[in-house]
Amino acid sequence: MDYTGFPIFQNIAEEDIERMMRCLRARQCSYESGELICEYDGAGREVGVLISGTAQLARIDYSGVRTILEHLERGSVFGEVLSFSARNGDSVSVACETPCRVLFLDYSHMMRPCENACEHHSQLIQNMFSLVTGQIQHLSQRVEVLSRRSIREKLLCYFAIQQGSGASFRLPFTFSTLADYISTDRSAMMRELRKLRNEGLVQVDGRQIALTRQ
Repeated sequence: MDYTGFPIFQNIAEEDIERMMRCLRARQCSYESGELICEYDGAGREVGVLISGTAQLARIDYSGVRTILEHLERGSVFGEVLSFSARNGDSVSVACETPCRVLFLDYSHMMRPCENACEHHSQLIQNMFSLVTGQIQHLSQRVEVLSRRSIREKLLCYFAIQQGSGASFRLPFTFSTLADYISTDRSAMMRELRKLRNEGLVQVDGRQIALTRQ
């Protein structure tokens, strides 16, 4: 398996990655669509790398309300030690959107340099810190979206972040999942999206979305 294109293994040669697999107690698992990959219960000490497929990191609060925390694609890294933990009866878990393969690595061995202080292990630790920094930036953007008062403002803020300086972007998940992601009712969100289209502010073609005025 070639892992050289994954952010966690950036700037590490393929032969060095293969040598690290035993040191990191790597194991690979396959999951079907809709299957639970892991649930954060305070005991997780592994880091998961999504080899193929797509998945969602979600929280279900004590009243049963589901919120999408993160959309995971090939190369994404997740784990309780890197991200969220359950609080006050909330359930936080990673579940497959499509069939997935996941590489699990032992976190304690990953963050403890080997006796030889080899260069590729030091690079791995540096990559981990870069990934955590990226997650912090993602969370900051998420807070910016959720802090908007209305569904309209949340949609426009999210679309602007996703589109960036490009002409359009492809929504990475379904509209139902988008409603969960921005913590709102799907029917109300779709009504607001239709208003935005009718006002000429947004163009929607399937999952391809473009802001016409920013």
